Amino acid sequence: MTPSGRTPSRLRLDTALHGLALTFRGMTAVPDEDNCECHWGSAEDLAQLKTPDAELDPDLLRRAWQAIDWRDHGAVLRRILPQFTAALVAGAVEPVFDMGDVGQSFGRGRWQRWPGDQAAAVGEFLHAWWADSLVAPDAAVPAYEVFALCAEASGTVTPWLDVWAVTVHPTADRRLVEAVREWEYDLLGGKLPWYAWDHDEKRVGELSAWLAEHAPARLGSQGAPQELHHRVRLLGLPEPARWEDPHWPGHGY
Repeated sequence: MTPSGRTPSRLRLDTALHGLALTFRGMTAVPDEDNCECHWGSAEDLAQLKTPDAELDPDLLRRAWQAIDWRDHGAVLRRILPQFTAALVAGAVEPVFDMGDVGQSFGRGRWQRWPGDQAAAVGEFLHAWWADSLVAPDAAVPAYEVFALCAEASGTVTPWLDVWAVTVHPTADRRLVEAVREWEYDLLGGKLPWYAWDHDEKRVGELSAWLAEHAPARLGSQGAPQELHHRVRLLGLPEPARWEDPHWPGHGY
């Protein structure tokens, strides 16, 4: 614990949130931004997105990040990021499907192409939140959901798996057990275990192979049932061998 009573990972996350607030202070949607009053919201709602730093009510914040038809989604995302990220960490954002849906909002904003300081602030937030979700005993959002958001926001699972691999902590091991429970069914069916626009065989394969390599020891340290061990082992097998294995669960896809 630090002198403030916060863990190092939480201190890093709080610093990242503060950095976002400073970096994106004063941002607004583009002047000619528009959306359908019938389906999205009123002119007054839209005007708030063009007013810097005004606090948005939760429903307007939700409609802002969920909409897929902004003229400049990146500008809208920059406008809401300080409030949006704080709400995410607090567990106050409810996606339509799961946190993969929220991550796609980041992806639509193309944040990795923003000016260096802005992209760095977003990247540090994602990495800090992911690192904290692995070790925080009272995280408001499950680690497997944070992972989905980060994977969709960045378009890759690699850096997030790399962090998990080197995070030696009992809580990180428990988070892996929780993830395996949530993910094994879809991964054994060759699908990403969260909401995604496309069928990404590369990410499915990478995530499955990583779990087959890294999960067994952690499952064992947490006393996970043998059933989960077999699910992870099956993820490391090619599909014909999976189906012929005596422990194949018989899922229908």
